[in-house]
Parts: sequence; C-alpha cells; structure tokens
Amino acid sequence: MPDLQDGESVEMKGSGAKPYVLKNVGGVYSCTCPAWRNQSVAIETRTCKHLRKLRGDDAELARIGGALPAKPVKAASEKEGPPLLLAQSWDNAADLSDWWMSEKLDGVRAYWDGTKFLSRQGNEYHAPDWFIAGFPETPLDGELWIDRGKFQRTVSVVRRQDKSDHWREVRFLAFDAPAMAAPFEERLEYLHETIRGDKYEFASVHAHIRCSGAEHLQTELARINALGGEGLMLREPGSKYEIGRSFTLLKVKTFHDAEAVVIAHQPGKGKHKGRLGALTVKMPDGTEFSVGTGFSDAQRSDPPELGSVITYRYQELSDGGVPRFPSFVRRSEDQAAAVKIDPPAKKKTAKAKPAKAEPVAAAPVAGTASGEKRYFEFVDGKSSKFWEIALDGLAVSVRYGKIGTAGTEKVKEFADSAAAEKHAAKLVAEKTAKGYEEK
Repeated sequence: MPDLQDGESVEMKGSGAKPYVLKNVGGVYSCTCPAWRNQSVAIETRTCKHLRKLRGDDAELARIGGALPAKPVKAASEKEGPPLLLAQSWDNAADLSDWWMSEKLDGVRAYWDGTKFLSRQGNEYHAPDWFIAGFPETPLDGELWIDRGKFQRTVSVVRRQDKSDHWREVRFLAFDAPAMAAPFEERLEYLHETIRGDKYEFASVHAHIRCSGAEHLQTELARINALGGEGLMLREPGSKYEIGRSFTLLKVKTFHDAEAVVIAHQPGKGKHKGRLGALTVKMPDGTEFSVGTGFSDAQRSDPPELGSVITYRYQELSDGGVPRFPSFVRRSEDQAAAVKIDPPAKKKTAKAKPAKAEPVAAAPVAGTASGEKRYFEFVDGKSSKFWEIALDGLAVSVRYGKIGTAGTEKVKEFADSAAAEKHAAKLVAEKTAKGYEEK
C-alpha cells in the first residue's frame, strides 16, 4: 500500500464495526483507532498497528524517532483466552454471494486445544472423558450446543465441574481448524475427514452451504428464524483464520421492533451525568426492562416523558421474556392506550421523584457503561451495610460489607453479555427489594 501524501487519507479495516481513517496532515500521521487516540504522548509521536501496516515498521520508527510502542504484557496471574476468530456484523450492503453460510448457534463458544475445551476467557469446560474420547490433538473451533432455545441450559451444563452425565445432552459442533494456515475450504475439508460421524458420538462438523445471492440469504435467514434459531454466519471464500475480529466472518441476525410505555427515567452517570441514563419501560404483558442505548445527546437532554410510548429494537427474547440488547429507535406517535397499558406516570413514586421512581427494579445495570460501579446502602437501627455492583462485559462483580470497611468482593463470569446483564439486574432487584438505596 503506498504512503499517504500531505492531506490524503485512507480507510483500513480494524476491530470496530466501521473502518478506521488514517490521515497525513503536514507530516503528522493520525488514526481514528482507540490505540492511537489514547496514547499519552504528543500527537506527532503517536503510532499504531494500522499506521505501521500502512507505512511499515522502519518508516514509522524513523518518523517518531524512538522505539515502537510495545504490546501490553498481561500479568502472570491474568488469564488469556484462546486465539479465536471473531465475527463482525453484516452492514446489509456487502454482496455475500459465494460466501459459506451456516446457522448461528445459540450455544457456548468452545476452543478445543488438543486436550481440553476452553472458553473465550480461557476458562476450562470440564467435559467428561467419555465425551472427548478420540478427539484429535489438533485445535478445533466450535460450539457446545444442545438445541435451539436451550442456551441457558447449555451454560448450566458446561459450567459444571463434576463431569456429570448431563453432558450427554451436549454436542460439539466444529466449524473451523484454527491451526491450519490454509483457505477455509481446505480447513472445512479437514474437519470432515477428521470428525467422521462413525467415529465420534458427541461431535460433528457444523453444516455449511454456499450462498447464491441476496435472495438465498434472506430465504435461509427466514427459515432459521422460523425454527427458532439466532441467525446466520457467513465466511468469505478462501479466507484464512485470523485472530480477533475480522470482516472475513460476518454475523447476520434479524432484529425486531416493538413498543413499550415509559414508566421511569434512570439518571445518567459518567459522561451522561445530569441527563438521561436509561428509560425504564413496560411491555404490554407487564414485563419491565431498561433501554439505555440508541439515544442522541439531544434525546438524553429531552427524553420521552413518562407515560409516552417508544419504539425499541431488540434481537430476541430471553427465557424470562425480556428483550435482549434493546435499543431506542424513536418516540411513537401512538399513546399508551395503543399498547393497552395504563401509563404508570400517575403513580406518586414516578411523579414525585422521576429519577428514583423504581429505577433499579427492572434491568438497571443493562444501561450503564461497561465497568461503571453502582453503590447502595442499607441503614436502620441495627444495620449499616453497603453493597456495590459493576458490570464489565461478561463479568459481574459485587462488593459488600459494613459501611466504613473494605468489604468482601466476588466476581462471576458468564458466557455472554446478555446473561451477565440479566444476572446483574436480578441482584439489584433483590437488594432494592430488601431496602437498599442507591447513593
């Protein structure tokens, strides 16, 4: 790739959904990636892997006049996950003709390292010896899966450490061979040669078919949705197994739109302090949950009023009937009566103090920023206790004890962010029901 001339810019694929933009302005090179933006040095001496890929290590070394920034070194005690290929989301525009198409499984991602299964975070799944009998010594990438709609059951089984017979419900569906430096077609052929149906009772190769075009894609997506599946995965023909997020692997899912009544405003924190953090809303069946994403700054400053109806977008419903990954779309022109719910805005709790009108009973953690802590206290004549919770990606951490002490801390990891959000919301609901108040 040629170097950038003064005033020129170029886009480069990265780990984000949108490509990064690399620029040269008067000899000062920049990149929109977080690694470039977050360096605590002068902008003219910053670099990143994208600039090094564009210009070469020697050119960047000569430009910044010093050593290239080293990759962060993990502490010895910090777990490191396996080297996995991660998917990007399809932009609904790229032509996926001739790509390899497979069902997106609602199971647990598992990396077979030749001796054991590892989670994305590097934790071991303790499969029984009879389950992995005869497995190859070469790495396999796949999913531990029971059936469509059985995600929570799958998680409960594979996280056990007793190697129980519950594993007989599970199958390992392999969809890649990470150690092979070969095109996907050859890796897929290797899987079929290695994991034969007559050899493995609990493992098989996940089915892939060629996508013939947009109509085929939509037909197959509709078929999977009708069966209760999550969506599709598309792999670029001839692509190599890359580590990290790559546009050679795309996920295609159907989102659903629905309406709900606003029953409370949750106050914002961090950069949203003083504005809306999330809306607590109610579905027609009475289910309450939080919507914390999809808002513009203007909408956070002037949020939909209590009792109004909003349209939100979500991926699917959890086992408990709660929308997963809800996102605000717009205010609805319809009134609350359109969804047959009496607007609870007339309640005293919502009218007197909107910011505290039951803001934590539904799914309050789902709308907070990753890693942000929330602090609660319980004080009466006999007790003086605190409780703190933080949601950070796949982990939920809590700290609790007597006010004035360091307390005790516990951390629990989950298979995906939706499960972590649901668990965190449940914990907050339990604490607030016991009288804990957020500070």
